[in-house]
Amino acid sequence: MDKNRKTAYLALLDVHARKAYSNFALNHKITMNKPNSPAFVRELVYGVLENKLTLDYYIDQLVDDGIDSLKPAELTILRMGIQQLTGMDSVPEYAAVNESVDLAKKYCKGRAGLVNGVLREFQKRKDSLELPSKEENLIRHLSVKYSYAPWIIELWLKYYDEPFVEELLAAGNAKPPLTIRMNWLKVRKEDLKKALEDRGYEVEDGKMCQNALNVKGSGLLESELYRHGLFTPQDESSMLVSEKLGVKQGDTVMDVCAAPGGKTTAIAERMNNTGRILASDIYRRKLDQVDQEAKRLGITIIESRSWDATRVDSTMVRKADSVLVDAPCSGLGVVRRKPEIKYKEKNDEQVLLPNKQYAILSASSAYVKPGGTLLYSTCTINPEENEQVVERFLKAHGDFEKVEATQLLPNVNGTDGFFICVMKREKPEG
Repeated sequence: MDKNRKTAYLALLDVHARKAYSNFALNHKITMNKPNSPAFVRELVYGVLENKLTLDYYIDQLVDDGIDSLKPAELTILRMGIQQLTGMDSVPEYAAVNESVDLAKKYCKGRAGLVNGVLREFQKRKDSLELPSKEENLIRHLSVKYSYAPWIIELWLKYYDEPFVEELLAAGNAKPPLTIRMNWLKVRKEDLKKALEDRGYEVEDGKMCQNALNVKGSGLLESELYRHGLFTPQDESSMLVSEKLGVKQGDTVMDVCAAPGGKTTAIAERMNNTGRILASDIYRRKLDQVDQEAKRLGITIIESRSWDATRVDSTMVRKADSVLVDAPCSGLGVVRRKPEIKYKEKNDEQVLLPNKQYAILSASSAYVKPGGTLLYSTCTINPEENEQVVERFLKAHGDFEKVEATQLLPNVNGTDGFFICVMKREKPEG
């Protein structure tokens, strides 16, 4: 049996049946099974996850009793087979079918014939299988074509016109670049670029941030350059948060939703590892990642602690020069990195997110000194979690004013979808 497809199958089954996060499932299964082409495994897994609703639409038409009659194992294998037949030009059609049948013989005994029959029927009919009619049901059409939960499409059509929404949906399915943040504490930009190029990587400057580099090549996170803390993988949208915060050397900064620490360490680098950063998160185990990253990068000014961000710490009231609220959100801006987000149901937790975000923002504002900065950010594309939360906050907190607000979009900016709003606390007169 092909070890690459076996690894992809096991990772996808974890995501489907056990609701595991795709990046964790992939990394775990690759480590455990040691496939000879991790790149192929990742391409196949993310291809299936990005196109799940489209694949299921085809499968439902090809299985006599419909897709609901399938168990997770055989459904996962069929998704993999059709993804290879439609989205992976490097895979010969015979290999896509035969390897899928081999997987079925191993993991869903007695169903190899069904897998073989469905995939061969798809080969015959793939050019005649049409998507749902756009004229009859636009939401259904876009949901199947781009593979997003209908409520996300409804949300975006509420705020953007149809052509723009199609661009946004397509951009969410595109492969993001590998962008890294240079660590100013350890290396100069030209030296890091040369070190990467000497190792065979293609390197280009980022478009928005001075310390950003776009890198092409494999194995970057296994390199000694990474282990020695010369850079951190981070999208430019996230880097822009630390830049907009406007910190200075010697400042006191609070990051109230800090884990896993990408923005926290970026702020510390901008402060030249001077001053104080109090990094909080409700879960202590997540803060271990912040501490590990700080150690790798040579940062010593971060103090991590477990704290509920909806509560006010009376010992820190009006003591921070800057406060970052990178709030928990629906994550609709990072679906190109975490495609399973596209299929989240709109449940009570999603509906109540703006209230939670407002509570965190309100509590955190207490820490800002007069004249200090409060920055609210999310990695989502949803005005209800972004602009509307800020508007509600500013109405209730008259001593804060909005300096600037930015909504980054993958189809416009080439970055993750990110909302960044900078606010200032007014100084008392006299």
